[in-house]
Amino acid sequence: MEPESPREPPPQEGSCPPGERPPSALGQSLSQIVHRLTSQEPRRGKARSAALEDLSALIEATECDELLEGGGTWRRGMPEVLGQVAEALEKYAAPPREQEGRRRADCEVAEKAAAVGLLFLKLLGRMEAAKSSLVGPTWKAGLRHSAAPIYVFALTHSLEHPWTSPRSREVAGEVLSVLLRVTPCASVAGFLHGEHEDEKGRFTVVMELLKRDLNKESWKNNPATKHVFSWSLQQVTRPWLSQHLETVLPPSLLISDDYQTENKILGVRCLHHIVLNVPAADLLQYNRAQVVYHALFNHLYTPEYNLIQAVLLCLLDLFPILEKALQWKGGAARPTTHCDEVLQLILTHMEPEHRLLLRRTYARNLPAFVKRLGILTVRHLKRLERIIIGYLEVYDGPEEEARLKILETLKLLMQYAWPRVPCRLVVLLKALLKLICDVARDPNLTPEPVKSALLEEATECLILLNHCSQGQVKDLLVKILQSCEDSKVVNCIQKVQQVSEGTSYNGT
Repeated sequence: MEPESPREPPPQEGSCPPGERPPSALGQSLSQIVHRLTSQEPRRGKARSAALEDLSALIEATECDELLEGGGTWRRGMPEVLGQVAEALEKYAAPPREQEGRRRADCEVAEKAAAVGLLFLKLLGRMEAAKSSLVGPTWKAGLRHSAAPIYVFALTHSLEHPWTSPRSREVAGEVLSVLLRVTPCASVAGFLHGEHEDEKGRFTVVMELLKRDLNKESWKNNPATKHVFSWSLQQVTRPWLSQHLETVLPPSLLISDDYQTENKILGVRCLHHIVLNVPAADLLQYNRAQVVYHALFNHLYTPEYNLIQAVLLCLLDLFPILEKALQWKGGAARPTTHCDEVLQLILTHMEPEHRLLLRRTYARNLPAFVKRLGILTVRHLKRLERIIIGYLEVYDGPEEEARLKILETLKLLMQYAWPRVPCRLVVLLKALLKLICDVARDPNLTPEPVKSALLEEATECLILLNHCSQGQVKDLLVKILQSCEDSKVVNCIQKVQQVSEGTSYNGT
């Protein structure tokens, strides 16, 4: 007799294990097909294709009640066998390990996926027909055992990847649609976590299936596993995700710790989703939040701008959780925070950085750190001053993203740390005026809307600087207004003077 489980070495043909009744003819046929699909012997190719054809003919020729119930002659039951068949088909169509020169292998995978997808459609069609027949609730048992591998197959081949083709994506997308209709679920999120808060979804079963390929030794054997895990994780949100924390956190950390930047970013995005959708108390328990923080912090030493962007966004959402336990009782200096530590490292990297993409990434996130720290930004004021002046001097391309974000940072800095601004008046005034003159005289490098945005931001900074310095900026700009002939520069200075007129400086 052929083996009953595709995951274990097949037993020798012969009698059934003690205590089990002989399988029905249908069960025996399905088990033989599973064995042919999962066998590691060299006889692949045509033999496995023939197994698919036999399975297709068997599904078409078998009545719904017999396919889903198995005649009651096998103790293990037909639903479990259908689950084995679904798992075998999913593994048969899975892409091979990433390697060079795999274009031919990818084409073969796409062809297999299209054929397997058609089989799944036939099987789901039988289950859908059984819903309205006299078979009763047995179709639910069959769906319960086969839904997870069918879902993993559909997700593996419905998104655009090197191992998919337009045809395989179309078939896999149809498989997913029919699976949701048979379930029935309105969305993939409902399929995974349940349509209602008290309803048990299928995310646990899906993770059990993925877990076999999500350990340190095997997670790269199937290049689709990480994408299926990541995409599925994104669908499970509050309040459902917290109950799966022990299951999803280790794979996310594992993927983020890889040497490939693509995998690092994927893992960091998984961690970010967990941070956003798991209660702070659960993340603080067993020091999980600290583990995530150190995993993210180490990525800040890499020169990959897209990875830095993903890490900084995740850290900004992690800081409130990490700092919940920190309480300032007054009478002493406030303790440094994780945000201080990260900002210090960012500023260290920003100062000598010459690569434009990294400069933009750092500048893009700087305002959020200033907002987070508030008045405590004064701890980093000297270095921030050098970086602001240095970045305002450098042209950043047509969109001028870095300089616009640095101006936003300067405005926030003057709002939070205004008592420290007057002593830096001359340095900041020179930097802002130089920027205004450079932008006004720029003949054609920067589009006009960007120029206008730069001049407007710089003017707002001058107004704030004037306010912080008790009106000193207005007095210093009088002589410039008399001698300057550039209309754009004059317009900016006049705006500063108009806003300053009638303003009282008794308090800031």
